[in-house]
Amino acid sequence: MASAEYVSLSRTGDKMPLVGFGCWKISPEDAENTIYDAIKTGYRLIDGAADYGNEVEVGRGINKAIKDGLVKREELFVVTKLWNTYHNKANVRPSFDRQLQDLGLEYIDLYLIHFPVPLKNVEKSAAYPPGWYAPNGATAIEFERSPMHECWRELEKIAESGLAKNIGISNFNVQLILDLLTYANIKPAVLQIELHPYLQQTRLVEWVQSQGINITAYSSFGPASFIQLTEDGKSAQPLLEHEVIKSIAKKHGKTAGQVLLRWSLDRNVAVIPKSMHVERMQSNRDITSWSLDSEDHKQIKTIDRGLRFNNMDSYGFNLPLFA
Repeated sequence: MASAEYVSLSRTGDKMPLVGFGCWKISPEDAENTIYDAIKTGYRLIDGAADYGNEVEVGRGINKAIKDGLVKREELFVVTKLWNTYHNKANVRPSFDRQLQDLGLEYIDLYLIHFPVPLKNVEKSAAYPPGWYAPNGATAIEFERSPMHECWRELEKIAESGLAKNIGISNFNVQLILDLLTYANIKPAVLQIELHPYLQQTRLVEWVQSQGINITAYSSFGPASFIQLTEDGKSAQPLLEHEVIKSIAKKHGKTAGQVLLRWSLDRNVAVIPKSMHVERMQSNRDITSWSLDSEDHKQIKTIDRGLRFNNMDSYGFNLPLFA
């Protein structure tokens, strides 16, 4: 059974592709050509962030594709994210302006708050992107008193200006979303979260969608992106090699990666896989013309372990963000 290829976002009605291309862990040296190839392959949503350290090169890939006539700007849906060190109301707009300039674009389709973590500001002249630690040899993360309601209001101003067509959030839990909804003039259009069969978060997904907020899943392949980052990433059985996933893939004549991505689409959740290889880019996109059946979903449900890989505690930050 074929599925929709887009979801309509609240407030604007803009159509967000359900299958996008993620820019995390693409080196600046590879980013321009990789993004160009992704657009050439058919991807229309490009998901980036200041923290990825490759926005200049991602922008070059986007603009090259536009210049070469592969796509028109209005056919693309470009996503980027506000980093933690720029939550103060005085720093949100300057950070956004820097990102817009780095990307070489006139507007962004969706601007997200990357984490609900107000870190102490780091001047761009000192380090950009600054990461989690201040560039002064700090061994612990440092916070600042930058309330979320002030940060969100600055995102709303950017949305009202039209420079960001839509705004949203990433890595927020229900309590934070509930609080945000009490003061938001513009409701978040999207929540981006870690989501895969080891971390299914069914109640969170259902509740957020019931609020009219769309969901994008990152790390759809589970531990694959975290092998070099955390012990959990090293020790967990790769989802791409899990017997349940492999058996379902064989049943449908698909790859394990396609099954993992289709699992999210069947929940009306967008996905943003990344690959450096054109053949795999094509494979990852081929997930809208078929679907999993109820028995497949029943089997996948049994492998939920509540196993989160993008976990601040795993990085030694002493920040139980998802506790």
